[in-house]
Amino acid sequence: MSLYELERDGKAQELIRLLRESDNERVKTRAAELLGNFDDHDDRRDVVNALVDAAQSDSDAITGAAIDSLDELGDDAITQLIGSMAGVDLEDDAADWVKAKAYMQVLDADVPELRMAAANGLGNLDQADAVPKLAERFEDPDPRVRARAARSAGKIGDSRATTPLENVLTDPKAAVRREGADALGNIGNRQALQALLPLYEDDDERVRRIAVGGFGNFGNDRPVDYLIEALSDESAAVRRTAVYSLIELLSNVPTDQSHQIRDTVVEKLSNTDDRSVVVPLVEILEESTQAAQRRNTAWMLGRVTSQEERDRVIESLVDALGEDDQMLRQFAATSLAELGDDDNMVERRLLKIVQDDDVDPEIRGQAIFTLGKVGGERSRKTLDKLIDETEHDVIRKKAFSAISKLGGRG
Repeated sequence: MSLYELERDGKAQELIRLLRESDNERVKTRAAELLGNFDDHDDRRDVVNALVDAAQSDSDAITGAAIDSLDELGDDAITQLIGSMAGVDLEDDAADWVKAKAYMQVLDADVPELRMAAANGLGNLDQADAVPKLAERFEDPDPRVRARAARSAGKIGDSRATTPLENVLTDPKAAVRREGADALGNIGNRQALQALLPLYEDDDERVRRIAVGGFGNFGNDRPVDYLIEALSDESAAVRRTAVYSLIELLSNVPTDQSHQIRDTVVEKLSNTDDRSVVVPLVEILEESTQAAQRRNTAWMLGRVTSQEERDRVIESLVDALGEDDQMLRQFAATSLAELGDDDNMVERRLLKIVQDDDVDPEIRGQAIFTLGKVGGERSRKTLDKLIDETEHDVIRKKAFSAISKLGGRG
């Protein structure tokens, strides 16, 4: 029976026997690889014990396969391996600091796969004291270890990792730079974010995307110029990320700064020929669950939309008028007014809302307000009639205000 058939038929004990007793290194390596698929097996404990033993063999190939399989089996399996190597009995209820101490000891192991496993494990433990030890691995000869150490430092999020991570950003391996950029974005202090700025023009697309994604965490307008530059990136993914970061930035800065930054963003966007920003803005408005993001997006759409995307933007903003968020409705209304209505599309859509008695009066009132900005003779006549027929004071008041801007009652 082949090794594949043993794995397919769930013959864990037979694979364990081959791992322990075979004289063929390739067979033992393959057995170790396949045992990583036995997470739900009744013999899982035996599987883990066998892989822990194999991970400490003299063969790099067998060791690597065993560690990968233990990683597949979960944190408890890796923890058992680390405890065995460190000479510590790490029970399931062992304190995190005890586990972290054992993991840090194994970070100095000769086998890179073991250092990788230790780095991974530390990322799952919220132990800030592990950061200096992880930082030592940022210069590990194996790029896989460097990448995992950077990732784990970012997960822990301790600011002591910031300066060492800055050096990771110049690593010759793009995968390591990506992890370093992501880690700095997670830490998110001023120094960390500042270090990300030059990466908007890194050679690797994913590095650029990760860096640009971190710019939205700033609490000031420092990254605006970089984000505007990123809107012209050759990668569509980077451009879309830049749009999301611009909106996130507006949501994060203090209120007294957000107006100025919004004006700066609109000015910058008005001077660029790249109009691909509108589609992701519409997606944010339609799909985001963050109120501040949706409000800023609704405001922005009225100022950066070109004629080519106008129809879709109007539909999205009109739909936003029906939301529960009053401020979002206001921003959507003002943006519809900003877009104008040369083709009467906005007027037609809003009149449907205004004339629908089943629509909430507050929403109808918002639509009436907008008609006062963009409506024509048809709107004036509809509102004139509505004033006499409506039973809602809110709607009547809004209609009086709007019709005065459209030439008054007939």
